[in-house]
Amino acid sequence: ARYGASLLWPTPPAAFPWTTLGVNALGCLVIGVFLVTLTEAWTAPVWVRPFFATGMLGGFTTFSTYCVDVERLVTAGRPGPALTYMAVTVVAAMASVTAGAWTTRLILAAVRRKAGGTR
Repeated sequence: ARYGASLLWPTPPAAFPWTTLGVNALGCLVIGVFLVTLTEAWTAPVWVRPFFATGMLGGFTTFSTYCVDVERLVTAGRPGPALTYMAVTVVAAMASVTAGAWTTRLILAAVRRKAGGTR
């Protein structure tokens, strides 16, 4: 999916890497949803969390490409966009995982209220 996104929305050599930023933010959102679901709504075997969160979503998010993108921008003489990209990626990742976790908790609480009646 990550590779497909890079084919659909390629980033020219000195351009801001929006595709990588988007993939990383989306992956962090899914990690937030998954980890709350796994820890608060479902009992799973111990291997599920590292397999999915670290393996699958770690492969989907592309923080190694994030580092290459920063280096590419600096090499292209664009240190300002490189620093911006570094900061925006961290903020977007944290905001996405928080939004995923928070939204999932709200949905789970609503489902529990509905299943158990009004409280």
